[in-house]
Amino acid sequence: MTLQKGANAPVSSTKVRVELGWQGGPEAPDVDASALLLTAGGKVRSDDDFVFYNQPVHRGGAVRHEGKRQEGTGGGLIETIGVELSAVEQEIATVVVAASTDGTFGQVPGLFVRVLDAVSGAETARFDATGATSETAFVLGELYRRNDAWKFRAVGQGYSSGLEGLATDFGITVEGPDETPAPPQATPPQQAPPPQQAPPPQQAPVPQQAPPPPPAPPQQPVTQPAPSAPAAPPAPSAPPVSLSKITLTKAAPAVSLTKQGATSGAMRVNLSWSARKPARGWLKKGKGAVRLENVDLDLSCLWELRNGDVGIVHPINNRFGSFEQPPYVRLDQDDRTGSSAAGENLVINLDHTAELKRLLVFVVIYAGASSFAGLDGVATLYPPAGPPIELHLDECTVASPVAAIALIENTGGELTVRREAKFIVPPPGILKQQAVDMEYGWGMTWNRAGKS
Repeated sequence: MTLQKGANAPVSSTKVRVELGWQGGPEAPDVDASALLLTAGGKVRSDDDFVFYNQPVHRGGAVRHEGKRQEGTGGGLIETIGVELSAVEQEIATVVVAASTDGTFGQVPGLFVRVLDAVSGAETARFDATGATSETAFVLGELYRRNDAWKFRAVGQGYSSGLEGLATDFGITVEGPDETPAPPQATPPQQAPPPQQAPPPQQAPVPQQAPPPPPAPPQQPVTQPAPSAPAAPPAPSAPPVSLSKITLTKAAPAVSLTKQGATSGAMRVNLSWSARKPARGWLKKGKGAVRLENVDLDLSCLWELRNGDVGIVHPINNRFGSFEQPPYVRLDQDDRTGSSAAGENLVINLDHTAELKRLLVFVVIYAGASSFAGLDGVATLYPPAGPPIELHLDECTVASPVAAIALIENTGGELTVRREAKFIVPPPGILKQQAVDMEYGWGMTWNRAGKS
């Protein structure tokens, strides 16, 4: 059902996908989806009720930011918010679905939001946002509760103050450009007061005979009140929400995870692809065109530990790795069709940083196409501390089925991420993964293998 601004529709599914979509392209800025969980008063309870790229899962687990994916071959992009309506806390009356961009929405063609049944994929409601100009954030729609039933309303309210202004309007405390308090000023030493003149000596008084004391009353037991417990110190206030991102470029290709404080916990690496418009090469239109969802892309990782052990994490031969055991890198799935909203993700256990020497994240076209020509790739690293790290791959101008994305190195105890954005053409008779090994000097032995 297509809704006009202000209209609503019932939502009977207990588990839905809310998809925010737009047309990508060289001139279109990036768009990010977010969700805010509001009480009946129209405000969040705390900053935890904000779900977005820096805080992808709500503390109750009912609302999740599921990332970005490419839609078909026409340059369409989709970001998904998953909502399990039956698990939304009773205090929450509304789940607001919003969008923000690093440009303006006047530059974003084809912006829409739709609600789908998460199981069947059937569309419940859709709203096409038109007429945007200088807005940098939008409330596109909202899921709201009425008499224990859920509905979706098309909103279409724009903000010129970006995601920060939108989030603040609903009660989120957003980290400012400089949240570091100034160091305390040293207290200047106080000058000693001048010495006082000693008073003249006085004659000692003559003691008088004291009257006899009255008889003491009989002793009574005295009950002392129980000492009161010391007042508990006030709970520390939660740090403000950070909306920042780091984008690695040719001019600024590296960042230190250690300096960001990301030295423990899980770091997720996600990869998304979109077709440039107009499509070129193997993504050409018409007869013989190859659809992106029919291309099997394998997210992979070459690893080397400080003890000299080396290996690879990828779907071939089910080498999905391990998070708790060496190599401390795990691939979550093999998405062979591109149908998974979350795509493929590598998860790295930073609790074992001291044992890691280097990790090379790369992607291989396993089947369905012969080159990355015509695709734009974006890898996003989600460290356990600090903002997400984005790496945009350059345009592929060679017949390459292999793309090196990022090199993560432990040098002198400091863990850094470096953007590679390198397309590799394997020599004749050389396996695709082997070509990456040769490029970066891993020194492994290779045999042909396939997927089961």
